Amino acid sequence: MTFEALLAGADSGRLAIPGSWGQGRATFGGLVAGLAYQRMQGVVADDRPLRALQVAFVGPVTVDAPLSIEATLLREGRAASQVEARIVQDGEVRLVALGSFGGERESSVQVAAQPAPEAPAPEDCQPLDYIPGVTPEFTQHIEMRWAFGNLPFSGQASREMGGWMRFREPGDEMTDAHVIALVDAWPPAVLQHVKQPVPASSMSWSLELVHPRPSMAPDEPLLYRNWIDQAGGGYGHTHAGIWNRQGELVALSRQTVTVFG
Repeated sequence: MTFEALLAGADSGRLAIPGSWGQGRATFGGLVAGLAYQRMQGVVADDRPLRALQVAFVGPVTVDAPLSIEATLLREGRAASQVEARIVQDGEVRLVALGSFGGERESSVQVAAQPAPEAPAPEDCQPLDYIPGVTPEFTQHIEMRWAFGNLPFSGQASREMGGWMRFREPGDEMTDAHVIALVDAWPPAVLQHVKQPVPASSMSWSLELVHPRPSMAPDEPLLYRNWIDQAGGGYGHTHAGIWNRQGELVALSRQTVTVFG
């Protein structure tokens, strides 16, 4: 099932995610966050794009099982709207998200974004191939090419990880839902520090989308660079920037991840 088909299911509020979008014992987190956003935007005026998204991964969303997505408009002011979304499966809340949507305001404050880091062209970067039974199932839908840091479980003590990312089968446009899914595709940067596979997952995730929205073609690779701020006691704290091919800032991301090893 394509990403676009799953977004259509999110609009209805009920669907089951096929196993091809799995990530270990759960569903790929970027997908479920994108589905929650898709449901949230349906209760907000069209002229109020998403500015910030906070996601709590309460429990694993499993594949091939029915789930429901509920969106509630918490407040609608003159320029901003606050929306909550919940994914419920088997009677349990599995994800809670808070979206902040806002239209443009007049302001004298104008500060240019930091430039994109220098990176090799996508075709010059090492790809993460989809290998059944080895790489997560969802990587058959999303292509990643390493430009920063090292592969997971390589035992290398780098603080950064990332590279280029895009859908292997792009849709007709690059929506905010597509950006949300792509940003969460990368494994936690802390995993390059261990020498053998260990479980790891996102506990919380905060994503900010930059507006005016940079132009992005559906098949355009986006550049992702993640940085470890601190890790210890089974948790890691990271932040990341996302840019388009022209070097324009698209989004900012921050995560708290758990790592069992």
